[in-house]
Amino acid sequence: MNSSISVFEICIIAGVALLLIGIFCYILMKKNSKTPDSFLEILLRGQAELAGRLSQLSELNRQEQTQIANAINEQKLAMLKIMDEKLLAVTKSVGEGLQQSTNKTTETLHDLRERLAKIDVAQQKISSLSEQVVSLQEVLSNKQARGAFGEIQLNDLVTSILPPSAYAFQVIMSNQKRADCVLNLPNPPGTIVIDAKFPLESYQALRNAQNDREKTEAERFFRVSVLKHIKDISEKYIIVGETAESALMFLPSEAIYAELHAHFQDVVEASYRSKVWIVSPTTLMATLNTVRAILKDASMREQAGIIQKEVGVLVEDISRLDDRIENLSKHFEMASKDIGDIKISSGKISKRIKKIEDFELGEPIQTLSIEHQRTQD
Repeated sequence: MNSSISVFEICIIAGVALLLIGIFCYILMKKNSKTPDSFLEILLRGQAELAGRLSQLSELNRQEQTQIANAINEQKLAMLKIMDEKLLAVTKSVGEGLQQSTNKTTETLHDLRERLAKIDVAQQKISSLSEQVVSLQEVLSNKQARGAFGEIQLNDLVTSILPPSAYAFQVIMSNQKRADCVLNLPNPPGTIVIDAKFPLESYQALRNAQNDREKTEAERFFRVSVLKHIKDISEKYIIVGETAESALMFLPSEAIYAELHAHFQDVVEASYRSKVWIVSPTTLMATLNTVRAILKDASMREQAGIIQKEVGVLVEDISRLDDRIENLSKHFEMASKDIGDIKISSGKISKRIKKIEDFELGEPIQTLSIEHQRTQD
């Protein structure tokens, strides 16, 4: 805007200067008396053109000022729009940040509530487990309940591995003794009896011994208890002609089993001599899996005749299938030969059609006698 005003001022100054030069020239020519009227007309016409030019410059200056004002207004509007957009973006960003912060806070509080709920559940489980431990201690402190505990564990192991036909519980033997579990195996070895024993009192005395005297007394007590169980099983559950030549004593505690084999080798050897095999939950599982394999093998032997018969029938079916495959192969060969002959005839027909086409086009063709061609066909 300032530059446009400066140009206008320069134009005015130039016009004034031209006017002064014209006046000076008029005075000079007046003195020389040379065509003053013509010069005056030229001067007046120049002034009029100058005035028109100045008017045009003024109009252009006004238009430029209007354009500059419009440009400034547009720039102001654009700046305001940009500022509004930036303010909106900042507001949106701040809102999103607050929303994310609120969501994170909500999630954190939700996780905290879940963890507190889990802690409450764990606390309840710990309380329940404490009650169960106390209850288990009460069960194990009673000799009869302790025996039932061993029988239940024995029942779970046997039923989870063997088929129902392979075992029976609480079976009364011919000597009127009740066996905890009986494994029905084919001869040999025959029926095997499993009896659950739990010498917990003697083991706890051994664990709680404070000095050498108490330890020696506890070892003697533990040895006597286990040897008595071995003797009872050998006398009650190994019956000639009714059971196998050996029986199993089930200890429902891995700790007692490990202590027995680690420090009481003489007791273990005594069980070997009495043909009473001592097993823990882990070793009983291995024994039961072996028993299952024996039962499967016995079942396979019983079904061997049926299997052999079925194999013979299967061999006959396979032989019949081979014959039918051979017949089908011969049919395929004949069909293949017929297809080859059809291809030969088709080729000859194509050649004859080609000769006919050549003849229609006016090209010389070599004819063959129909009889000769039929002979070739």
